[in-house]
Amino acid sequence: MSVDMSVWQGRSDPEDGNLGLRWHEVIKPADEVNDAGIMLLGFACDEGVSRNKGRTGAYDAPITIRKALANLAWHHTEPVYDGGDISCNDGNLELAQKRLGEDVCRALRQKHKVIVFGGGHEVAWGTFQGIGSHLLQKQHAQESVIEPDELDTPLPVPKIGIINFDAHFDLRNPPSGGSAEQGSSGTPFQQIARFCELQGWPFNYACLGLSRAANTQALYKKADKLGVLYFDDCELTHQRLPLVIESLEHFIAQCDYLYLTIDIDVFPASTAPGVSAPAARGVPQDIIEPLINTVLAAETPSGDKKVLVADMAEYNPRFDIDNQTARLAARLAWTIARALR
Repeated sequence: MSVDMSVWQGRSDPEDGNLGLRWHEVIKPADEVNDAGIMLLGFACDEGVSRNKGRTGAYDAPITIRKALANLAWHHTEPVYDGGDISCNDGNLELAQKRLGEDVCRALRQKHKVIVFGGGHEVAWGTFQGIGSHLLQKQHAQESVIEPDELDTPLPVPKIGIINFDAHFDLRNPPSGGSAEQGSSGTPFQQIARFCELQGWPFNYACLGLSRAANTQALYKKADKLGVLYFDDCELTHQRLPLVIESLEHFIAQCDYLYLTIDIDVFPASTAPGVSAPAARGVPQDIIEPLINTVLAAETPSGDKKVLVADMAEYNPRFDIDNQTARLAARLAWTIARALR
C-alpha cells in the first residue's frame, strides 16, 4: 500500500483564510488518522476489464481522479484521508480484491465512510468483501455478548442494499476452468449474490441506467430470477423521475445499509468519453444526480447515513477528452463526500 500525497496539488488563496481552502490543502494521509471522516482508497486495476475483453486503461483512474479532485473547493466539516492504492500488476485479480476488502473493512471498523476509486467494475467484488467482513465481525461481536437465555434467538441478518448506476448488469457467471473460477469486470454482482447465498443473507440489488442493447436476454432473465430492481436508460427521463425515485425509496426502506457503486459508463459518451465501454445513449447527469442524492440522503432510525461505502468504476483516462470524464468523477466524489459527512 503506497500513499503518494504529491498528487494533491492545486491553487491556493491564502488571502481568503480557511474559507478559501481546496481539497489539496486539507486532505491527510491515512497514517495521520485522528477522527472519523472519509477514507479514500484507490483500486488501480484493469485485469477484470481485460478478462472481460474490454478496453484497458482503467488502471490509471485512481490517480487521475485524485488530481481532478485536488483543486475543488472545500465545503466539508469532517476530515478526509487518503489511504493509497491497491495495485494489480501481476494478473492476480483475486488477491487484489481480497486486499481491497481488507482495507475497506479496516476503514469501516475505524468508523470512516469509504470512497473507492476504481479500476474496472471488478472493484465492486473487492469493495463488497470489505462490507461483508465488517458486518460479519459486528455480528460475531454481538453474539459474544448475548445472554445465555437469549441464545435461542437468532440475530437478524444484515440487509445490504446494493445500488448500481450502470449501463450493464455485471451479473455474468465467472467462466469455469482450472482450479478456480475467475471473475472479471462483468461478474462482480454474481459473485456478491453467491456470497449472500452462502451467508444466508438477502441479495438486494438495484441497477439503474441499463442499456438493453448491451445486456443479453439471459442477463435480464437472471436479474428477474434474483429479484433485481432495474430501470433501462430510456426509462430514466424527467417525466418518469418521480416514479423512479419512489421505487428507489421503497428499495432503500427495506435495507439496513447501502453500498453505492457508479459505473461512469452510465453517462452518455458525450459527457463521459473516457470509459471502457462508451454509452451510445446513456443517462444525463441531471437525471442521475437526484437519484444519487436520494441514496445519499437515506438514514437509519438512529440518524446515521445508510451508505457505508461508495465506489466508482470504469473511468479510463486513456480515452478521455480534455479530462472531462475525470472532472465528472471528481465532482461525483465531491458530492458523495459532502453528503456522507
